[in-house]
Amino acid sequence: MTTSTPSRGRRRAPSRIERAASRATALQRPRTILALLLLLALTCVMLLDGYLRAEVGGDQRVRTGAASDQVPDKVLDGGPILTFRGGSATPVSVPAKTIVLTFDDGPNPTWTPQVLKILREHDVPGTFFLVGSMVSRYPGIVRTMVGQGEEVGIHTFTHVDLSYQSASRVNREMEQTQLALAGAAGITTTLFRAPYSSETDAIDNYSWPVYKKLGEDGYTSVFVDTDSDDWKRPGVSRIVKWATPKGTEGAAVLFHDAGGDRSQTLKALPEYIEKMKAKGYTFTTVSGALQKAREQSRTAQTAAAERPAPAAEHAPAGQGAPASSGLQAAHRTATGTTLYEGKALIAAVAVAEWTVPVLSGGLAVVGVAVMGRFGMMLLLARRHHRQRNKRRFSWGPPVTTPVSVIVPAYNEKECIANTLASLAKSTHPIEVVVVDDGSTDGTSEIARAAADSLGMPNVRIVRQENAGKPAALNNGVRNARYDIVVMMDGDTVFEPDTVGRLVQPFADPRVGAVAGNAKVGNRNTLIGAWQHIEYVMGFNLDRRMYDLLGCMPTIPGAIGAFRRAAVLDAGGMSEDTLAEDTDITIALHRAGWQVVYQEHARAWTEAPGSFKQLWSQRYRWSYGTMQALWKHRGSVTDKGASGRFGRVGMPLVVIFQIVTPLFAPLIDVFTVYSMLFVDFWAALLAWLAVLGLQLVCAAYAFRLDREKYRYLLMMPLQQLAYRQMMYLVLIHSSVTALTGGRLRWQKLKRTGEVGTPAGAS
Repeated sequence: MTTSTPSRGRRRAPSRIERAASRATALQRPRTILALLLLLALTCVMLLDGYLRAEVGGDQRVRTGAASDQVPDKVLDGGPILTFRGGSATPVSVPAKTIVLTFDDGPNPTWTPQVLKILREHDVPGTFFLVGSMVSRYPGIVRTMVGQGEEVGIHTFTHVDLSYQSASRVNREMEQTQLALAGAAGITTTLFRAPYSSETDAIDNYSWPVYKKLGEDGYTSVFVDTDSDDWKRPGVSRIVKWATPKGTEGAAVLFHDAGGDRSQTLKALPEYIEKMKAKGYTFTTVSGALQKAREQSRTAQTAAAERPAPAAEHAPAGQGAPASSGLQAAHRTATGTTLYEGKALIAAVAVAEWTVPVLSGGLAVVGVAVMGRFGMMLLLARRHHRQRNKRRFSWGPPVTTPVSVIVPAYNEKECIANTLASLAKSTHPIEVVVVDDGSTDGTSEIARAAADSLGMPNVRIVRQENAGKPAALNNGVRNARYDIVVMMDGDTVFEPDTVGRLVQPFADPRVGAVAGNAKVGNRNTLIGAWQHIEYVMGFNLDRRMYDLLGCMPTIPGAIGAFRRAAVLDAGGMSEDTLAEDTDITIALHRAGWQVVYQEHARAWTEAPGSFKQLWSQRYRWSYGTMQALWKHRGSVTDKGASGRFGRVGMPLVVIFQIVTPLFAPLIDVFTVYSMLFVDFWAALLAWLAVLGLQLVCAAYAFRLDREKYRYLLMMPLQQLAYRQMMYLVLIHSSVTALTGGRLRWQKLKRTGEVGTPAGAS
């Protein structure tokens, strides 16, 4: 079979285009790998975005009430700046009448720029403890911050309580934030403030080892003296009051520039600065407070000149050279690997920041398209069924004239006898033209013997050199004696009344071709049952919809009927594409013929019995459909019947058979992502709701086709496994089309197990 709808004819031999395609066989594996890499890249982008938003790897635990008997008293009772010079913990207090303005949880694109503007207008510095994930998302703000002369410190990458984390997670949180700073502003820092920390007396036995380890790595940990509690939004006056130290004491003061609505902070900050200036306070950074505290303890200028700034002595290993003149002392210039890895991180996050919203929008579009397709199929399929099954419905005078049945065959020894046996029971007068396309397994001999044993003098066997299925069909059309030709596959069997029912629409002189109802005969295996669901629900409901809309895209190769003159006028079956049945169907539309669906004309076909064969078949169908659509793209601007198909049928096929399935994996990817990292039960309920809607559509399709409902029990598993394979096939086909590749022919292995319609049911 070679098209994008069910039961299409298999190519029995490589034609010219297929032989040319076989020369590109070596390119198929790279394209398959590329298709898989696209899905892997999508998954990685989503995981990165989720990690940045603390959805992946997030940890909301916050430790409270733990003992602190293992923490030195001098630390618990000391100042808010904790250094580890010489390996010993040394708390440092902010000098009197000095304010260190600190801001946590940024950068934020709404609030941080406004905070920076206030500091610039009042000519005071600030120290910002930044969350690495936010730095990577908003690097421009950090670049502006550092360029303005503000000081920055680390507030971890994902804002987790480090006392709960392993040593490797702690290192990762620090290193990733340093990389983000390097990529954003070209610097690293020696300052650190732990999330959920406050004053030093809150250090406990669990967090103390973390501070010691970071101190050994060269970090200075910063706590607070006064907390504005602006995150509580208590009002401007209370924020100012709570941030004000007692008397003339110096203080490290905590504000927030992110993490929620900071409008009150923006109003309180100028008022607080003016108030403290009026009281004679000066403002500095953490590094400035350290330097000032040390200067006050010096007893001689010579000692001061010989001793470097503390922050410069404790740079974390591997974080670069001391900052150049004009930058804060806590900053280090990022160089080498750190700088390039940081830039790579910023670039990757930029891709994720752009990609995920686009994917989310695409998901919404896909969701609407999927729901719209289900709605259209249900409404139009019901209308089609009621219209075609009315007692008074008629195509016109009964068609009783003989017709020619063309059976192209290439190495069909397993199936050809069954095919002829089913045709021998036809209740409609027929002639059978078996076109042997250079078979090497005795197909012609088996066909002749079967015809003789069945008493079928109306069977003619035409032999030709191996040229491919389109050539075999064209040969059959040329040899046909009657005005109506029925085309079927050599592995397909008809019911006795199939031909009679199939040709009745030709009573209407406007009808040029008729699509029959293809059924999966070997449906008793898992993969067969999955294809059975797909044929009944997807393909046949689609055909009903397209029939009413007047834009049927494909006559299936397993069962289709044509006016012989219409086929010849269209140039016959073309080798331009791998989907010759889609190609000829569109050509007939463009020539002004109507193409209709006859649901009661049933054919039983042997579907692929393995995933490898299924992949080969559907890959060829998908790619052939894309070729046919591209070939007939000019119909979009045509007038008349051709333009109608181009502006109605072609968009529907592109949307429902290519674009929507191509992006449909987003639904599954987002569902799995949400189950793992967001809200398992909400995501599961949403997935079950979509599955329920699909089950409703499938059940209605089964009712229309009078199929047994038990196969629908396979549908949940089909959604989890089979559908994913179909998505990969379509992505693979799209990659092949975009890279200009060709497909080689792979003949499907047949077993001949579909012997009779009764045996298939």
